[in-house]
Amino acid sequence: MITHKKVKKHQSKITLKENLGYGLGDFASNLVYASISAFITYFYTDIVGGISAGIIGTIMFFSRLLDGFTDIGMGIITDKTKSKRGKARSWIFWLALPFALSTILVFTVPDIGLLGKIIYIVVTYNLFNLIYTGINVPYGVLNSLITRHQFSRSMLNIYRMACAVISTILVTGLTIPITNLFGGNQRGWIITYVFYSVISMLAFYITFKTTKERVRPPKRKKDIPLRQGFKALFRNKYWVILVMFLVVSFILIGLAGAINVYYANVILKDSSLVGVLGVALNIPQLLGLFLMPKLIAHVGKRNTMIIGIIISILGSIPMIIEPTSIAFIVIGLLVRGFGFASVVGSQFAMLADTIEYGEWKTGIRTEGLTYSAGSFGTKVGNGLAIAIVGWILSLTHYTGGSSHQPDTAVAGICFMFIYLPIILSFIQIILLLFYKIDKIYPRIINDLLKRHEKLKVKNPS
Repeated sequence: MITHKKVKKHQSKITLKENLGYGLGDFASNLVYASISAFITYFYTDIVGGISAGIIGTIMFFSRLLDGFTDIGMGIITDKTKSKRGKARSWIFWLALPFALSTILVFTVPDIGLLGKIIYIVVTYNLFNLIYTGINVPYGVLNSLITRHQFSRSMLNIYRMACAVISTILVTGLTIPITNLFGGNQRGWIITYVFYSVISMLAFYITFKTTKERVRPPKRKKDIPLRQGFKALFRNKYWVILVMFLVVSFILIGLAGAINVYYANVILKDSSLVGVLGVALNIPQLLGLFLMPKLIAHVGKRNTMIIGIIISILGSIPMIIEPTSIAFIVIGLLVRGFGFASVVGSQFAMLADTIEYGEWKTGIRTEGLTYSAGSFGTKVGNGLAIAIVGWILSLTHYTGGSSHQPDTAVAGICFMFIYLPIILSFIQIILLLFYKIDKIYPRIINDLLKRHEKLKVKNPS
């Protein structure tokens, strides 16, 4: 029998302290990962110099593809982790310092010739990605281990994304000014990222200290074989849909960061506007995130996202009308950012919901594998975004460090900044039309609690 007390255990209210503590984990991640995604191509082509955008784009793509596969491996490791600190929290504790150190190495590219630089970039960038995977996959899994309650998960994710947006606003607005303060050269970038790395490490330790893993599925006699886990995963149709959605979503997010510096330099003719573009996109996201809970409670996560994506598409209209006017661009970004809040605020909570659906559908629960295989989609999407920027810049004959660019490069930058996000947004809407968990979620949780109760009766500890 399922008692009120047992149900309440999985639906207990998460405190403000824990919501904020969990959110700081993505503040830590984004302070480094999002800023690297936004500036790394520019850093390698224009600050380190001597390396074409096409080569950088190719390195970024294959590195992120490899990183996606390591996500799956880390998910399997997380599922098998047994520690007094918890399945997910342990990795946050263990890897906060190595993550900070690997970040600094990315920017200390020595002057050892073209081939030497490329080898150094490949090694340090992949080391950074590997350690990021080691800390970020368990961090993502932690959402599903804190609570089973759907709305509480949404709130955790909203705090997570609010903190992520705040860190994105800070790094997009401050990175160029801080690096310029220290000379604008490679030394300035190294000092800036030492500063970011220390803050990131401290924020991760706060996440570890303030969160608690409460969801503990009934113990099984044997671990689930990997083949069986993957088979169950691909029977989870909503997970498949959401992974495709995440790929598209992170192409959008990656583009929004990586193309800004080029749009400011080449189209708006003012590199100091990079921060303005980033803030204009991210401030309304922050506002939108705090308006979302009421809308989610009324229409569900999926419908909230569709409404938001339509709003973000409308935000492109001012940009199309006046692509060289900073006023029109800022207005468009404000609208686009407000609409996109629905996506950043819900997508990871929806991924956590697919864990429950997968267990309900197949009888197999693998939080780490489900989340990490979903995270694979985010890495592929982000890698594609950075690669697309590099490849299109190369195809359109962009010249790093030059104040004069050919018309083809100007057209390519405009396409990536204005038109490609519109195309990707329509793809997102089509995918969401097939996602229908929200209506059946209460039934899923009720059925799972009944099953777990039966297992406890059958196999008392």
